Amino acid sequence: MKKNGIETYRCGEQGYHPFLIREGWQVAQLNYMRDQDLYGIEKMDVHLKTDEVFILLKGTAVLIAAMEENNDFRFECIRMDTGIAYNIPVFHWHNIAMGEDAELFIVERDNTHLGDYEFRKLTVEQQKRLNAQIKELIERQE
Repeated sequence: MKKNGIETYRCGEQGYHPFLIREGWQVAQLNYMRDQDLYGIEKMDVHLKTDEVFILLKGTAVLIAAMEENNDFRFECIRMDTGIAYNIPVFHWHNIAMGEDAELFIVERDNTHLGDYEFRKLTVEQQKRLNAQIKELIERQE
């Protein structure tokens, strides 16, 4: 929406929605979706051309960074606070686990969603370890 030269954007639908794409950068809104459920993360992703900034607007979200070691992942998780910008540098594996009430903004290089990513599926054992780590983090901070 545009009024008096000020553009405003908001998306209430589930999922990932890039809405402001300019040369060199873009902003997207990510709202809860089943693939991003707190205990439903099945893959990690990496970007080869951009950092990715996450800003929690509301709800519960856990940002996950993963270091690859001997064909396995070592997870580092942080429960996000609203209004804080969290950056995942280029070439770092990551994902975000979200409660059903979560909404975020994402800032990254333009057109990242069109192909600047690789995915790696987690094994069942990796999923169990990640879920246990997220559960411990959530319970510790309640």
